[in-house]
Amino acid sequence: MKNNSASPIDKTYKSIKTILDKARSKAFTAVNTTMVQAYWHIGKVIVESEQHGKARAGYGEYLIKELSERLTNEFGIGFTISNLKYFRQFYLSFTISHAVRGQSRITKKGHALRDELPVIRPELSWTHYRLLLKVERPDAQKFYLEECINSTWSTRELERQINSLLFERLALSRDKQGVLDLAKKGHHIAVPSDIVKDPYVLEFLGLGKHEKYLEKDIEQALIDKLQQFLLELGKGFSFVARQQRITLDGDHFYIDLVFYNRLTRCFVLIDLKVGKLTHQDIGQMQMYVNYYKRTQMVEGENEPIGILLCAEKNKAVVKFTLPEGQEQIYISKYIPYLPSEEELMAEILREKELIEMEIKLSKDKK
Repeated sequence: MKNNSASPIDKTYKSIKTILDKARSKAFTAVNTTMVQAYWHIGKVIVESEQHGKARAGYGEYLIKELSERLTNEFGIGFTISNLKYFRQFYLSFTISHAVRGQSRITKKGHALRDELPVIRPELSWTHYRLLLKVERPDAQKFYLEECINSTWSTRELERQINSLLFERLALSRDKQGVLDLAKKGHHIAVPSDIVKDPYVLEFLGLGKHEKYLEKDIEQALIDKLQQFLLELGKGFSFVARQQRITLDGDHFYIDLVFYNRLTRCFVLIDLKVGKLTHQDIGQMQMYVNYYKRTQMVEGENEPIGILLCAEKNKAVVKFTLPEGQEQIYISKYIPYLPSEEELMAEILREKELIEMEIKLSKDKK
């Protein structure tokens, strides 16, 4: 009979392999952090040199061009004119240690003098920082940095979230303090409504911009790309069921997608609508939510919420179908392609104006 137990040599080899794997991982992190710090210091030297040579017109461009040629000849690739400009921007943009300690020294130009060590997060690579440098709003930049660390985003996922204006989408329904909290903490989820976005961007499905699709086609695409969909949904989601059947007095009903969110401890029911939203759609979702509330909840869980993902929202129907102040049914638009930043921002601003108008009308009634 063959003995399947590992030999002493196998065990020894595995132990050594584990040590080496951990050491390599730590070494990679250390090298990455050291190089990112070096890029920050290079930016510092460039800025200081520019200030000393400010009397010469175009000195900054000339300096970077000369440095790029010399550094490339001696150290190889990585020191293009574009990269040196990123190093310069990196130094000017990111918080450093003296700010944490409360020190504040001001130059003649009004900029705080940087200390010797920047606050570099070991979780982030230089590519992460390069992507963050493209975000112009300081509060949005801080948000993406925190989310990148908290959610362990890859550079690809960070780029997608920036391009889909995640910060603006989440900030849409928040007050001023809520937006400040986003910048400081990232996407902190305290209540079920915090997990809802509007709109949802589903460009990863690969659906055409102007093509017509059936609900079952979109549902199948979401299942095929479930990992990407979970990232778009946000933190804490787990997939539960597809086409969940509910039987009431012999009649069968089917919920398109069911998820569970561990952070809010509640079920999240999603129905897809390719046409214009109707009051029947909202009523059906209310039935699904009531069913889950009365038959599926256990002690310690929060009430389920329902999200109707639709291609076209109908504000009037939503307003007069749902009671004021309810926190169980949410209507969100989905966009099956990644629009331009201008298109997406216009959609967000349009939705924000409608929300503000509803708040104003509500206050006027009181």
